[in-house]
Amino acid sequence: MAPRRYAIAGLGSRAELFVRALAEHAELAAFCDRNRTRMAVHNDWLTGATGRAPVPCYPAEDFTAMLGKERIDVVVVCTPDHTHAGLIADALGAGCDVITEKPMAVDGAGCRRILEAQRRTGGRVTVGFNYRYNPLHRQVRDLLADRAVGDVGSVHFEWLLDTQHGADYFRRWHRDKAASGGLLVHKASHHFDLVNWWLGSRPETVFAMGRLFFYGEDNGARHGLRREYERATGESAAHGDPFALDLGFSPRLSALYRDAEQEDHYLRDLNVFGPGITIEDDMTVLARYEGGPQLSYHLVAYSPWEGYRVAFTGSEGRLELAVRTNDHARPATPGEVPVSLPPGTADEAGDRARLTLQRHWAPPETIFDGPLGAGHGGGDERMLAELLGGKGEADHLAGMWSLAVGLAANRSIVTGEAIDVRALVTELGMPS
Repeated sequence: MAPRRYAIAGLGSRAELFVRALAEHAELAAFCDRNRTRMAVHNDWLTGATGRAPVPCYPAEDFTAMLGKERIDVVVVCTPDHTHAGLIADALGAGCDVITEKPMAVDGAGCRRILEAQRRTGGRVTVGFNYRYNPLHRQVRDLLADRAVGDVGSVHFEWLLDTQHGADYFRRWHRDKAASGGLLVHKASHHFDLVNWWLGSRPETVFAMGRLFFYGEDNGARHGLRREYERATGESAAHGDPFALDLGFSPRLSALYRDAEQEDHYLRDLNVFGPGITIEDDMTVLARYEGGPQLSYHLVAYSPWEGYRVAFTGSEGRLELAVRTNDHARPATPGEVPVSLPPGTADEAGDRARLTLQRHWAPPETIFDGPLGAGHGGGDERMLAELLGGKGEADHLAGMWSLAVGLAANRSIVTGEAIDVRALVTELGMPS
């Protein structure tokens, strides 16, 4: 049986994870991006690391032509979020399966387009929810399925992005809600998928509040943090600013972005206290799930340390998971860094976690206390093995339900009302 042929659409930083894996374990057949420089950079890394010949490169407008010419079986979508739906639908229409970065889409229209294409073609869509593959997250799921705390009544979930990682969403295209759906779609789709998966249930009602409290032009002035520059690289006004990302500090980031600017004018290092930010940095969501569990969720993007805490309280006890990615954010400094992360984002040693189970009338029991693997707690490596083996479990419906929570939350922020998720799903033409 001939090996399946893969193409990668979108050659930004996240694509590096897939380029390496496909080069080693599958048949990487083509690149597609609006920027030829970025494709050339990935080809240079590919040939330098593996000694193999460069793969053919296609501009974005030739995407569908590439699928036929290169006999592509699977497309890996790593483009900005608002372009996912069109690429996924076109790939399905061409007879390809799709692996996509989360979120699957940024709005109901995009989600509906994907679902209609999937129903029409029968193609496979898999969403790269790598946190599902974190072994500790799987242990949490097993414990809940085994009724370690009985019937789950409530879930409290807090996610903290620090002032390096969190700030990075405000330096680049994610700062535009039309492009990313905001952090409740782009980032929290991971987290809502985890809750849906952990509980084996679906959300019924969502209420949310959100605001831009820390980043942005007005907040930077109010907190005394704003400096007068548009982008950080090469700007004297950005020197010494811990929120600035100078692409010159990293040869890899510089090659991938600074050297590619002349083609598409995309700036990767904008001032996080500049104008034009339309997403929130502080968000709270309340949700009720089928069967009764209630979720309280909080995402903040300006914490001094990074990590998350989730607790499940049930009829027979409580299960608590605490993960600390790093103990404090560190400003970028000159030197080589992984291209998939801004300089200083996280400890190289990886996450540390503690999982505790406490049943009623009993002392707490430590299930796990120690380090986790690199790459989303060891999830990236396991995810790639399953995805490239055709076994990814997060399909288009999982992508839809995680997106539904974020879309409902965004609508609730605007209207100030609780949103009936099933009615929203029906309204948007998505199957319930």
